[in-house]
Amino acid sequence: MRSYALYLESGPRRQRTMVHVTDLLGCIAKGPTTEAALAATPAAIRAYLRFIQRHGESVHPNSDFRIEIIEHITVGQWLGNGDPALAFTIDRAPLRHDDAEHYIRRLEWSRADILALLEGLSDDQIAAVPPDGGRPILAMLEHLLDSEHFYLATLGPIPGTPAAGHVAQKREGPIREWMAYLRARELEHIRALSADERAKTVERWKQTWTARKALRRMLEHEWEHLCELSDRLGQPL
Repeated sequence: MRSYALYLESGPRRQRTMVHVTDLLGCIAKGPTTEAALAATPAAIRAYLRFIQRHGESVHPNSDFRIEIIEHITVGQWLGNGDPALAFTIDRAPLRHDDAEHYIRRLEWSRADILALLEGLSDDQIAAVPPDGGRPILAMLEHLLDSEHFYLATLGPIPGTPAAGHVAQKREGPIREWMAYLRARELEHIRALSADERAKTVERWKQTWTARKALRRMLEHEWEHLCELSDRLGQPL
């Protein structure tokens, strides 16, 4: 039976918790408590398996599996929400070229799925404030782009893109075209990393980063917002 290793981050008193399924990089589960997050994990795993199966990976979403907690971090400032400051033990493992290509495919799929969900919307609809007063889709997309660029820029400047923190502010053209352009530049940057760059640990903005951690956060964060957008538009993945 397949077993999935879990890496957890929890806020004070193990309340707000995020589960990282690193054997299935990109898959996460969240909950208001550790117990709730763990209870949500099997469904989150199956949803992610359906996503990668739909794009051609040979997986079996309905098969039985085990889960095992490997590491649980409870000391930090923004735990339970995908804290960019934390680094799990697994994040420090060198990123092999084959692994990078595997994860690049998933980054291509998640970006393509978001763009497909946006296809039937006008620019006005994307920028509109929803009736419940929440943030516009455009604001969510800009947050997504700024965050992913920050994660990857910890490894060095990304050619052909604005400096970290200015990706949304310095957007060129419609948001959908900008999203496709940025993803292409990001993937070029990942592919250009040397073996030493894929293995080294760097300190940026008082945070510890590696290539594996940067790709983990890119995949997890985009998956999180892909699910949010799917729910918001009533279009199941």
